[in-house]
Amino acid sequence: MSRYLISTWEPEVPAFWHSRGKPTANRNLWISIPALMLAFAIWMVWSVVVVNLPAIGFKYSTNQLFWLAAVPGLSGATLRIFYSFMVPIFGGRKWTAISTASLLIPALGIGFAVQDANTSYPTMLVLSLLCGFGGGNFASSMANISFFYPKAQKGYALGMNAGLGNLGVSAVQFVVPLVITFALFGGEPQTWTKAVKGVVQTKQMWLQNAGFVWVPFIIVSTLAAWFGMNDLASAKASFAEQAVIFKRKHNWLMCWLYVGTFGSFIGYSAAFPLLTSTLFPQVNPLQYAFVGPLVSALARVAGGFIADKLGGARVTVWTFVCMILAVLGVLHFLHAGSFAGFFGMFLVLFACTGVGNASTFRMIPVIFLTLHQRAAKGQSEGAQAQAVASANKEAAAVLGFTSAIAAYGAFFIPKSYGTSIALTGSADAALWCFIGFYVTCIAVTWWFYARKGAEITC
Repeated sequence: MSRYLISTWEPEVPAFWHSRGKPTANRNLWISIPALMLAFAIWMVWSVVVVNLPAIGFKYSTNQLFWLAAVPGLSGATLRIFYSFMVPIFGGRKWTAISTASLLIPALGIGFAVQDANTSYPTMLVLSLLCGFGGGNFASSMANISFFYPKAQKGYALGMNAGLGNLGVSAVQFVVPLVITFALFGGEPQTWTKAVKGVVQTKQMWLQNAGFVWVPFIIVSTLAAWFGMNDLASAKASFAEQAVIFKRKHNWLMCWLYVGTFGSFIGYSAAFPLLTSTLFPQVNPLQYAFVGPLVSALARVAGGFIADKLGGARVTVWTFVCMILAVLGVLHFLHAGSFAGFFGMFLVLFACTGVGNASTFRMIPVIFLTLHQRAAKGQSEGAQAQAVASANKEAAAVLGFTSAIAAYGAFFIPKSYGTSIALTGSADAALWCFIGFYVTCIAVTWWFYARKGAEITC
């Protein structure tokens, strides 16, 4: 038997948790977090790269650029569906190492492709699709960490893993604009040219660093996962065992809610730089783009603690209310021509998505544990223990699957902006659609989880 495989894992037993469980769980969490950060960085790297392509000689239309920003969301969300079920099949340690190593493919590919302005658009689309490897990793990472912690600390653990992992979006939008300004890994520079207020500006740029800069970190993180993490025997399950979630009503309800929170976060992150450069051409979006994802990531960490104290459903309802108000604010300042107000309202939106991401993920383990414990009420201790184990497996699968469905926001939000601008000349139609969707999220959360007498209060 592998020395990395833990045969007995009982986090709900206080003596086990304090003597052996907590140190092991924390070690796996703190190796998981940087691996997830890198995954998000690779997934969202096109949000920064596309802004610079026209200025270095790539002849792509605005709609083609929105496609490049959106396609990683499409592939990442689709991969999450499969990644959701990988940890119980392969083991958390093995799958984390394999999925992290896969990030090398798009990182190296982008580094070479952007050095030649004659690189075909289909080639760029393929590289954009491959960045979906980073998007897929979230589903398996969250499912894996959920197995390690007791119910009372799942909000904290999932909030830390996802919240600090989400910092990869902010990191890529902060680091890439810096590293592309100097020769770091070799290769010829590109000449960046853009007219700003009638004045033509030129400078040297090494856009290949946008991909190459992540390579050494990916290698280190892969090795740390392989040699430092663990597989849990109790987490083993076949796809057939996990597929029961497709029959669970609450799986689909939580998919809907997580589209509203995480789908908004990742969609706004992917689209904000290009949307800003389109609507406010006088503004350099890369000076500001990293702030929103940073605020959201930190808010997600705080949201995990808040949801543990106040209950996930109550926090989720008020989060969606605030998101509606923030989108109305975006519309107001957009028509007023105020970038400061527009940016400020987006920061409120990002903060809300972070809190909502944590509160919805806090709801999922509680919902499925409650369902299984109700079914096992009055039965033997063995049956009740089996109920907890089954609930953990189902909750892990639901965490991964809901994150897969929600990740399509990284595709639909940029494309909604692009389509709205192409058809109407503004982004208003897309923003009103978002408001309508958030209203449905409030209704679902309140009816099933937050009101007095709800089916499952959580």
